[in-house]
Amino acid sequence: MVVAKRTLPFALLAILLTGCASKTAEQSQYSGFLGNYAEIKPVNTASGHETLRWIAPDYQSDRYTSLYFAPVTYYPRALPNSRVSAATLEQIRSYTESSLKSALAGRKKIVDTPQPGGLIVKTAITAVTAENKDLQFYEVVPVAAVVAGTMAATGHRSQNAELFIEAEAIDVATGKPVIKVIRKGYGKSVANGAAPITPADVKGAIDDMVKDVATFSTP
Repeated sequence: MVVAKRTLPFALLAILLTGCASKTAEQSQYSGFLGNYAEIKPVNTASGHETLRWIAPDYQSDRYTSLYFAPVTYYPRALPNSRVSAATLEQIRSYTESSLKSALAGRKKIVDTPQPGGLIVKTAITAVTAENKDLQFYEVVPVAAVVAGTMAATGHRSQNAELFIEAEAIDVATGKPVIKVIRKGYGKSVANGAAPITPADVKGAIDDMVKDVATFSTP
């Protein structure tokens, strides 16, 4: 039985609204890697991806002649589990590091140690996870909504693989950040809440982020 949209009960409409995944990281998902998150605001990137970012008011890219790219880390320390193995975590970290470094090399000279007049870029992967996919309208009917809720509770709904990254660019001379970014990236769908997450599942999220790094510009 299909329920007409105009007669959709309020409770079911609430399920539809709360089923939508946030497009950016929420405060409860901040890792602490960046220290101060007070001035970070949502923005749209060149590719149309919504992310969280702060840029120092006096930041000018032309002031900096070099860039030291610190190795990508996990923060807090990565803990393998039944869904994300140690090998997967390392492959994701390595691919993120090499892809970001390559993109940044197209913008600034990469150096082996921080140098005067340069920037230090620090990057951390703060979570590799999966989130229940948004409920679709056809699921929000009296019986199907109950079934969908049961599936979500028991881990049988399909999920979106997700990658959370926090990064900052630091002025070598002052030791102060000039750019901070929190990125929530979406990868492929995984079958359910018990399915393993593979490097291929989050590769697209990394690639999307790298494209925005390559085209980044300040207002």
